[in-house]
Amino acid sequence: MLKVNRDDKRPIWQQLLDQAIHKIETGKWSPGELLLPSRELAQLIGVSRSTIQIVYEELFSRGYTVTSRRGGTRVSEWIYTTRPSENAATQGSLPPELPLLNIGVDHLHQWFGNKDHRKTEIDFTPHEPYLDEHFQRNWRKSFLHASTETSLDSWAYGNAYGYLPLREQIQRYLSLERGVHVDIDQIILTSGAQHSIDLIAQALLYEGDIVSVEDPGFPAAWMVMKYRRMQVASVPVDEHGLCVDRIHPKSKLVYVTPSHQCAAGVIMSEPRRQQLLHMTAEQRCWIIEDDYDSEFRYRGDPIPTLFSQRPQNTLYMMSFSKMIAPGIRISAIVGPKEAIRQIAQVHELTNRHLPIMEQLTLTHFIEHGHFMRHMRRVRNVYRRRHEAMTKVINTSGLSAHFTLSGAETGLHMLLEADKSFGEEAVTRLALDQGIRVYPLSTYCLESDRKGWVLGFAKVDEGLIEQGILRLAKMIF
Repeated sequence: MLKVNRDDKRPIWQQLLDQAIHKIETGKWSPGELLLPSRELAQLIGVSRSTIQIVYEELFSRGYTVTSRRGGTRVSEWIYTTRPSENAATQGSLPPELPLLNIGVDHLHQWFGNKDHRKTEIDFTPHEPYLDEHFQRNWRKSFLHASTETSLDSWAYGNAYGYLPLREQIQRYLSLERGVHVDIDQIILTSGAQHSIDLIAQALLYEGDIVSVEDPGFPAAWMVMKYRRMQVASVPVDEHGLCVDRIHPKSKLVYVTPSHQCAAGVIMSEPRRQQLLHMTAEQRCWIIEDDYDSEFRYRGDPIPTLFSQRPQNTLYMMSFSKMIAPGIRISAIVGPKEAIRQIAQVHELTNRHLPIMEQLTLTHFIEHGHFMRHMRRVRNVYRRRHEAMTKVINTSGLSAHFTLSGAETGLHMLLEADKSFGEEAVTRLALDQGIRVYPLSTYCLESDRKGWVLGFAKVDEGLIEQGILRLAKMIF
């Protein structure tokens, strides 16, 4: 018999429903058993008939009972009753087996420095830009405007290409700042470089295609490609950039960071650029040009893009992760219309579109001049920190034993050692003393080059000097 507990805070119908379900699931009310009419059960328990009707309706809606006009309400025949011995077996059963992930997933954590969670005094991270309260205050203004002034239409399913006013702002920025002149349907918004590479792999390549990547280079590029079951071929990098004559002859795609090589930091020379453009055009091979931090250049003007010279087979990637903040998760792919259309179709299938609030906020942030003011401000900050880094590397004596490169552009530079250097041991020692440096080996696919990729964007000038001097003291 069902019972009502007047001290129970749950509604009476909920108490009775839970009891009824328990009796059915444990077999106390057996399959096919006829339940008492609602009026009769209500009188026996001492509740209203409507309460029992609610319980019976819930049992029926959840499939525990069946009803008929003449046969009344019965326990469903198919109800599986759990025996005590089966309960124990269920508790001890194993979940479905998980597939083994590509080892690149683990490599990604090592590259980011996520494996060791020890606190550090000085972190020479090459992954994050400088942020301050001024940025936060302006971003909050744009966010509040986007929250209050947005029309209801903006909350419907959006365009897989991305929010049109934001793409228009990006189109204008690329034209004015990077010399990239495109139509609006040549731009698709994504949620970061890895997302961009993943979409390109899905939309423009076949499983098993050969893709060539810089080595050392951007680890996420080859990790994503390997995860999508592409054959990844490593291509060495020297002081002139990607060694084009070492690109696999059957490559369907070449990933390159020509304006500021990811890891070595070198700028790809003009002869190499022309060689790459000529080779890929002949072989009908895609180029992914990742232009991730070329906006920050300390000598001369930004380097012209490959896309502006060969737009037919180049996919130009830009991101707001370095220009503003990684947390925004907005980047863009620019390319030929047909290729972008195909990428948009894949995006619509797998992700539909990006979250609207971030797009609305960034649009307002750019439209109202906050973005360009932010860029001017951080360029000044980076210039000071860049000078501090190069100066202390020279005065500390490190430059006499290591090769410094990548000091003209971007937010990191490479301090390269001899291949016999104990990079891993010194990296661990530095971490023990509160300094986090990023070993070059984590950027390498097959290369055995050694050294550190040192970022300076998030470290103020005083800490840069202190950190490099302490690092030098450990080595010498």
